Amino acid sequence: MDVTLRIAQDPDADALLGRSPLAALVGMLLDQQIPMEWAFKGPATIAQRLGADDLDAHEIAAYDPEAFAALLSGKPAVHRYPGSMAQRIQQLCQYLVEHYDGDAEAVWRDAGSGRELLKRLQELPGFGKQKAQIFLALLGKQLGVRPDGWQEAAGDYGQPGAFRSVADITGPESLAKVRAHKQEMKAAAKAAKAAEQEK
Repeated sequence: MDVTLRIAQDPDADALLGRSPLAALVGMLLDQQIPMEWAFKGPATIAQRLGADDLDAHEIAAYDPEAFAALLSGKPAVHRYPGSMAQRIQQLCQYLVEHYDGDAEAVWRDAGSGRELLKRLQELPGFGKQKAQIFLALLGKQLGVRPDGWQEAAGDYGQPGAFRSVADITGPESLAKVRAHKQEMKAAAKAAKAAEQEK
């Protein structure tokens, strides 16, 4: 895996995401309750603080939990909730070590279909259906991982020309479009909730 991504809007962080399957998975895991580019810059920050040029699932899985939480909490913090996210990253790495010998790319390398790949992604700690579908769309649209039926399995996120998620971010312009779409969705959900309460 060696592609050019522009999700973090930071050349070093994006270079790591493009060459490291584990960094891409950790970025996706961090992508909640913080701006997308902050989330996807996280893996590079973690690697740097570990004194490495990539993330290693075995190393992270075996890391002292308190020390790992402290590593994510250092300023600038990797996430708004560094303690709980440190725990989640360790759980993800422990799962990868247990099921894939620490090889993140093995999650999708030999997936026979989009449905099977979605199932594997949903089995990862911290990956619900939506997160799994977004990551599947990212794999298909930008990382060249396209098992049969991947677009269907990714749902709306797999649609070409949609600006719904990180899967569609290729630079500042598309980032702005995805952000606008997310704000629209948030506003619609808020309006629906308000209408529901008025009944």
